[in-house]
Amino acid sequence: MSDSIAKPYSSNSQSSSKAPMPISIVIITLNEAERIGRLLQDLANQTYRSFEVILVDSNSDDDTCRIAQQFHQSLPELSIHVMNKRGVALGRNTGAALSQHERLLFLDADVRLEADFLARAIRQLTNKSLLIAGVYLNAKAMPHRFKLGYHLFNVGIYATQFIFPTAIGACLFSSKSIHERINGFDQSITLCEDCDYVNRSSQLTPYRMLPMSFSFDPRRLRQDGYVKTGAKYLYANLYRLCVGEIRGGKLDYKFGHYRSDP
Repeated sequence: MSDSIAKPYSSNSQSSSKAPMPISIVIITLNEAERIGRLLQDLANQTYRSFEVILVDSNSDDDTCRIAQQFHQSLPELSIHVMNKRGVALGRNTGAALSQHERLLFLDADVRLEADFLARAIRQLTNKSLLIAGVYLNAKAMPHRFKLGYHLFNVGIYATQFIFPTAIGACLFSSKSIHERINGFDQSITLCEDCDYVNRSSQLTPYRMLPMSFSFDPRRLRQDGYVKTGAKYLYANLYRLCVGEIRGGKLDYKFGHYRSDP
């Protein structure tokens, strides 16, 4: 499942077996010094406290790991692991392999969560008996030019969840048992590896979108272009539906290519 072994940068994780449903939160990073502190602070502010945080860093060139280290007091079950190789799927698989709990949550570093996010999500997952679930994009604080795109995207992922599931890998709930049964994220896929992940998972257990949302940094839309980004992912999912998963660099996604905001 993973061709790179993470080396411990720091580890303070302990089991939370007494919790009703402990969560292993896997965060992948590459040069996210500007954003990782915001996400870790959001996690430190959660009302639901039964979780560990596994930060898997792709050997960042900036202060990502140093900033994350500063959260050991507010997040005592935080561990930081540095990989020698880089990759989105590789990082998520590495984090899942290091996790202690059955419930998994995969996050990107540019995600923002409200303080009751985990509490509401656990309630939804429990009530609906879901092992795999996605979350919608929140566009409330976005510029008007982005809101329509976010709304259309949410409509798309709502509709496809029943027939050909697509997902937002930046915030995705899973379970360790399902993750292992499907051999994790496919590291040979260069784009939409998260969609492939939930598609294969849905063959074993229902995949549904939770009626809640998370905030997401629009830097990808700003830097790649609104129309270009939308067209790219529309083409990618049509390609997946008609031809198959995207491999061999047909539509490449370079992990960590986004510039720092001016």
